[in-house]
Amino acid sequence: MKELRIRTLVTVFLVAGVLSWAGARLWNSLGTLPRVPLAAPVVLALIAAVLLATALSLRSRLKAQRERRPDAKAVDPLMAARAVVFGQASALVAALVAGMYGGAGAFLLEFLDIPARRDQAVYAGFSVLAGIAVIAAAFFLERVCKLPEDDDTPGTAAPAA
Repeated sequence: MKELRIRTLVTVFLVAGVLSWAGARLWNSLGTLPRVPLAAPVVLALIAAVLLATALSLRSRLKAQRERRPDAKAVDPLMAARAVVFGQASALVAALVAGMYGGAGAFLLEFLDIPARRDQAVYAGFSVLAGIAVIAAAFFLERVCKLPEDDDTPGTAAPAA
C-alpha cells in the first residue's frame, strides 16, 4: 500500500483553492454566492476525531500485543488495512474540501465589512483548519499501522534467516 504524500495533498488543496476562488468570483458577478455551511467544519472535525480515536485504539492494542500482555486483544490485519485506506481517502477528500473552502474564504476576505460575508469567511477558515486536522489524523493513523518491514528502503534485500 502506498503512503500518503504531502505533495499530492498540497497539490489537490491548491488546485481546488484556485478553482474555488475563481468560481466564487464568477458566481459573485452573477449576483449570488453559495453559502459555506456551518456543518462543514463540524463534519470535518468529527472525521478527524474518528480517525484519531481509531489510531489511538490501534496503537494501544498493538503496544499490548508487542508487550505480550495476556489480556491483549489482537489486531486484525485486514481491519488495520481498512482503517489506513479510510484515513487516506479521508485525507484526500479533506484536502479537496479544505481547498474549496479556502478559495471561497480567500474571496470572502474582500467583504469582511459585511456581517454575513464575515461569518461565511469564518466558517470557511474553520473548515480549512478542520481539513488540516483530518489530514494530520490520517498521517498519524498511517504511522501507527505501518509495519516494521515497511521501513526497508526499496532495492535492499532483507537478510535471510
